[in-house]
Amino acid sequence: MSRRKKTLDVISFNIIGYVMLTLFSVVCILPFWMIIVGSITSERYITAHGYSLIPVEFSTESFRYIMNDAKGILRAYGVTTLVTVVGTFFGVFINAMAAYVLHRKDFKFRNFFSFYFFFTTLFSGGLVPWYILCVKYLHFKDKLYALILPGLVSVWNMLIIKGFLGSIPDAVTESAYIDGANDFRIFIQIILPLSTPVIATISLFTALNYWNDWYNSMLFINNEKLYMLQFYLYKLIGSAQGLLIAADKAGVVIDRPPIQSTKMAMTLIVIGPIIFLYPFVQKYFVKGITIGAVKG
Repeated sequence: MSRRKKTLDVISFNIIGYVMLTLFSVVCILPFWMIIVGSITSERYITAHGYSLIPVEFSTESFRYIMNDAKGILRAYGVTTLVTVVGTFFGVFINAMAAYVLHRKDFKFRNFFSFYFFFTTLFSGGLVPWYILCVKYLHFKDKLYALILPGLVSVWNMLIIKGFLGSIPDAVTESAYIDGANDFRIFIQIILPLSTPVIATISLFTALNYWNDWYNSMLFINNEKLYMLQFYLYKLIGSAQGLLIAADKAGVVIDRPPIQSTKMAMTLIVIGPIIFLYPFVQKYFVKGITIGAVKG
């Protein structure tokens, strides 16, 4: 009787769990579906009835409007891809190396530098001094490295990696020392391979930050050839809205650009490539984030 009751409990729990997960999945997928439908719906229908979940008046005018400047889109894609790849590689390497140093118990200034990094998460100099430092002294204006350097160091990522390194026994590094390996070789050939889950997770975080970044382009870049994709599309929508306002004030009739559907099409264009990163890091994601978070 007890066994049967337990079985019924398990079955009930599984049914409720599957129903809840299905509902949650639907809630998560609906916004993406709305974006897809909005991007292929005519501007006239969206203006009259708003966004919908069912495609009513099929139109590709938003994609045609964006692709009027295909050369600029491809150039922005190239800049964004370059910044994401370079920034992710060096950002993960620097954060992992700093986390490894802070993790080592024989590092004399471990507590001082740990507090120094943590302090920067609580207080900062503010936007204006930071901007003056970057533009006047580091010469960030219209330079490609202005899009990479500000995102290289993340204390949050550093702490997650440091927490994960706590799960690696000290005997591993001690054995490597006995075999004659130096600190850098231990870090490259032993620590990094053993830290694959957290490295994959932090790589995804860092890549997403670079791919979605538009703020640094807005602050430091005036040269259109160095625009990142997010900022380029933002300027594209801004130009279309400005054109409409000017035409309305002047009383001139023009072909109205499909602004609302273009916003949805832009979202699809932006998230398209980066979303393919998830399947490659999914198997490391849970382990990397949980171990790092608990021990951090």
